[in-house]
Amino acid sequence: MPDNLFNQLQEMRRFYSSGATKTYAFRLEQLKALRKLIKAHEKDLYHALFQDLKKSPEESWVTETGFLLQEINYAIKNLNRWMQPEKVGTNLLNFPSTSFILREPLGVVMIIGPWNYPLQLLFAPLVGAMAAGNCAVVKFSEFAPATAKVMKEIIQNFSGSYILPVEGDGAEVIPLMMNHFKFDHVFFTGSTGVGKMVYKMAAEQLTPVTLELGGKSPCIVEDDANIKIAARRIALTKFSNAGQMCVAPDYVIVNEKVKEKFLEEIKNAIRKFFSDQPATNDNYGKIINQKQFDRLVSYLREGKIIFGGESDRAQLFIQPTIIESPPLDSSLMKEEIFGPLLPVLSFKSFEEAKLIIDKNPKPLAFYVYTSSAKKEKQWLDAVSSGGACINNSSWHLTNCQLPFGGVGSSGMGEYHGRYSFETFSNRKSVMKTPTWFDPSIKYPPFKGKLNLFKKVIG
Repeated sequence: MPDNLFNQLQEMRRFYSSGATKTYAFRLEQLKALRKLIKAHEKDLYHALFQDLKKSPEESWVTETGFLLQEINYAIKNLNRWMQPEKVGTNLLNFPSTSFILREPLGVVMIIGPWNYPLQLLFAPLVGAMAAGNCAVVKFSEFAPATAKVMKEIIQNFSGSYILPVEGDGAEVIPLMMNHFKFDHVFFTGSTGVGKMVYKMAAEQLTPVTLELGGKSPCIVEDDANIKIAARRIALTKFSNAGQMCVAPDYVIVNEKVKEKFLEEIKNAIRKFFSDQPATNDNYGKIINQKQFDRLVSYLREGKIIFGGESDRAQLFIQPTIIESPPLDSSLMKEEIFGPLLPVLSFKSFEEAKLIIDKNPKPLAFYVYTSSAKKEKQWLDAVSSGGACINNSSWHLTNCQLPFGGVGSSGMGEYHGRYSFETFSNRKSVMKTPTWFDPSIKYPPFKGKLNLFKKVIG
């Protein structure tokens, strides 16, 4: 590892050990400073996000800047309460002790961000790390360079001993740091494959991790659903950011009784949202790079295209596309799509649809459209997922009072709101015992006390 980077990490450790980050006043001041800087760079962020992903200012506000400011505001409002000791009960054995839980910062943490929401998915966990009193290394994605440049300008307003921005090829920089410096927590958002490598490196040093990954998030449309609304809500989130969203509906399984109506309505919704010329529409994004473009275009050969399918490699453009009934063993149905391609399959029975879902690991999200409370419960009980929506898609992640995270192959750990604070905190259990009461029964010799112990401890 370069000496300058190693020295910077050591300086972060010294700064954290000084205790400077632990006070309420310091944490509050830093969160307010971050909020001010985000607002000051708002237009720069809009321009950068357009350069990297062709996001409009409106989409950038809802999914990036405004989303982040909501997280900051929520943390500022609740920070003092989160930092207070949490009183818990004490059992009879330890009478008259009192018990409580203290949240203490973990230390020096590393946060690794992805390219699809380069601001929000890096800075939202950073808010939790700051609120919890940590020092943080933040690794920008090298695939969204314009946004990374603005984020670096923001971070450089803080002391490098407190928050350290790191750039470069993640495949080189991340192992370099993790193999030569012991972080107290690593927070990674990205693909399952890279997440496994981060997890393996962290395991070598017994470093705890949060892994926000992905997977194939299924969407069920029952025959009693409001089909027009279902189509609109699915299209909105599936094709937002050109489909490059970890909680986008990956594929739809629609009851065969309403399949044709659903297809008609979702086509109408796509046209209304993005016009008949999405390549030039300000509301429709682009694919991040040629590698991802080529991967997505290869999927177009794996099923019957019934809408869209046009692409332009020079413009990194892929039209919103619907693919009907692709083979279940195709790459399209086995790999996370992460793009504007929507497979639509049909089902006759609950069991048939469930078998399709069960062919893939536990998803990050699961969506059900139905007007039946019975079907809603049946599906929620049957499918394990990181999160879920009923008659909606993806928007659960915008509620900072809900924990966000995966399960199984779709990730581990959770964040947003208080859950971010908890992720970057150690829950220290404390019991305080007075000295005015010190019964001899607690001390040897213990012979003859067994029945009494059973009454007290049982």
